[in-house]
Amino acid sequence: MKRCKYSFLALLFCTQHLTAQIHMQQRDSAMTERTVKMGPVVVTGGGHHQHLREAATPVHVITQRDITQTGASTFQDVVTRLMPQVSAAPNSMGSFLRMNGLGNKYVLILVNGHRVIGDISGNIDLQRINMARVRRIEVLDGAASSLYGSDAIGGVINIITDQPTSDLIAATNDTRISGKGQFRESINLDAYKKGFGSYTSWTRDQAASYRTNDYEYVKGNEGDVQRTVAPLFPGYRSDVANQTFTYNPNKRLALRLDGQYGRKCTDRPNTSDEVKGGFDYEMQCESWRVGAGAVYKLGKRNSLQFDFVRDDYEYGYDYEVATKTNQVGDYAVKKQQHYYEGEVKGIFHFTEKSTTIFGLDYRNDYLMAVTSNVHRHVNTYAAYAQHEHPLAKNLKGTVGLRLTHHETFGTELTPKVALMYSPGQFRLRTTYSRGFRAPGLDELYYHYNTYSRGVSTITKGNTALDPEKSNYISLNAEYHHERFSLSATGYANLVNDMIVKQYVPVDATNLPALRAEFPEITDEQAAKIDQYGLYQTSDKGRIYGLQLNGTVEIVEGLTLAMNYAFTHARSKSGDTWEHLERSIRHTGTLVANYRRAWKPYTLSVTLNGRLQSKTYYNGKYDDAPGFGLWNLMTTHTFHPARWTDIDVNLGVDNLFNHVDRRIDSSTRRYALYSPGTLLVAGLKVKLKKLLINRNS
Repeated sequence: MKRCKYSFLALLFCTQHLTAQIHMQQRDSAMTERTVKMGPVVVTGGGHHQHLREAATPVHVITQRDITQTGASTFQDVVTRLMPQVSAAPNSMGSFLRMNGLGNKYVLILVNGHRVIGDISGNIDLQRINMARVRRIEVLDGAASSLYGSDAIGGVINIITDQPTSDLIAATNDTRISGKGQFRESINLDAYKKGFGSYTSWTRDQAASYRTNDYEYVKGNEGDVQRTVAPLFPGYRSDVANQTFTYNPNKRLALRLDGQYGRKCTDRPNTSDEVKGGFDYEMQCESWRVGAGAVYKLGKRNSLQFDFVRDDYEYGYDYEVATKTNQVGDYAVKKQQHYYEGEVKGIFHFTEKSTTIFGLDYRNDYLMAVTSNVHRHVNTYAAYAQHEHPLAKNLKGTVGLRLTHHETFGTELTPKVALMYSPGQFRLRTTYSRGFRAPGLDELYYHYNTYSRGVSTITKGNTALDPEKSNYISLNAEYHHERFSLSATGYANLVNDMIVKQYVPVDATNLPALRAEFPEITDEQAAKIDQYGLYQTSDKGRIYGLQLNGTVEIVEGLTLAMNYAFTHARSKSGDTWEHLERSIRHTGTLVANYRRAWKPYTLSVTLNGRLQSKTYYNGKYDDAPGFGLWNLMTTHTFHPARWTDIDVNLGVDNLFNHVDRRIDSSTRRYALYSPGTLLVAGLKVKLKKLLINRNS
């Protein structure tokens, strides 16, 4: 904490000399008006830059202003406050993200179009996403394997980062504090001159562990309760550093080189003889990422792109309590992931209003899991093409096809067809796309057993699994007016050969075979084992949904955005249908924002709410009740000089102190993780200096 405060003061001291008049660029008013009407530029839906309202595939966009107004500082908070079809559950190994009824493994998370890894037991490490750099977040619902390959069955979330291209030097410090030890600080240093850009950032993020009830039911005798310190929300400390270099030697060529290092460690209560629920070790994660890219323009409208990325992720146990096998300070690696991807893509405009994309893609996934004795890798090769063309007046069509060869499961074709009819202010869209997902290396080969807090967790892989395939159909209607916009989307996502973790009961008939397979199980542990997890291919999954979105400017400066998602998600094994794990039937979000400017001061007041029905759990777990959360944030923006921007955030999270205080038990799961009402304060200072070439 002290180092973070000192770095903030040092930044202000080092940047106080960055004082110069900012050259304000004047834009053509007609072009500005057109940009506002057409909406932001997006890339995720069609694989190339286009205005949102010109995209044949509907895309949801969370802008930088949206993020600032809500006061949310983490990726998880941003998407769950603004996107009702997305939910997240934090735990010590990351966050379990769901989108449109489907979990992490069906949701592809990208940063500038490149996959983010960091999967620990199905929970992704979202701390790797540097929110201080985010320009916008694009969300694409449904199957998108024609462009993005395996895993893009439930949807795609693409985080687009900000890299200024004006000749300037800028330094930004963004600090946020709240209750329960929540602290976040980000420092950005940007420089761009004569085609060369350097973008450096560092983010420190931390939070304390907490519970909403100090008791739990005694396992095996749930009529009794006992005190526990096992956290509902596990504390953590996370540091992420990013460096990107760009170079444009001429108008045709653009080069990029970037890297990231991240480290995260949990901060949980230690084991104690006085109270249950402590831990002997902390989870420690480290990540390294390097990437390179180039764009070469073949004239004004055509281009070739090359991208390469290597992503490494490792986690293990950092022991803080001596055990029978480990001393304090010991570190044991538990899992390593390596991901390599190389892609070549061409974007062509053979006619004035058409866009054609060709691409080749290579990927290599590697998994090393010590506990599961897994050392496996797999190669994937793909070629894809997409063509977008006007068919008639106000009618545009898109067709795409991807051929993927997975060295374990063979070849798959994933097509896409989309149509958009756009008379006046209306947009009518229909989309069919096919999704494909190869079983993960963990689902195939896991052989995992751990014993924690008196419970054995056993998971077995299954090499007989089949690839998952989906057919996604959607109908979308939009209407845009100067003061309001409305949209409705209905969809069906039909997943075949869905891979699920089924819980197999353990009794006297299969316990001996299980102990032979896991000889480390003791007699005491064996007496408490009542089930184990086995990955199996289910018959099918069926997700039907409806999304309603509306935005209205009530009076000048006051806007209201309302979003609703209905999700009916089930899977079938044999003759039995059951709800998909952690799916939610009804969810709504509301954002009311008032914004007014008085030079040199701007006020923004935002009321944000999320309301959802119960969360479904299967097996031996109880469903979690629904809830409503409301947050209030005020943003005060000052421009004391042309070279300085200051944002002050003051707000309240969980206005009405809604808390799930149920006593913990072996059958209980949660959907609400808030500790209650918290005050939030933030300060963002940006200093900038324009670099003017006086000889020009």
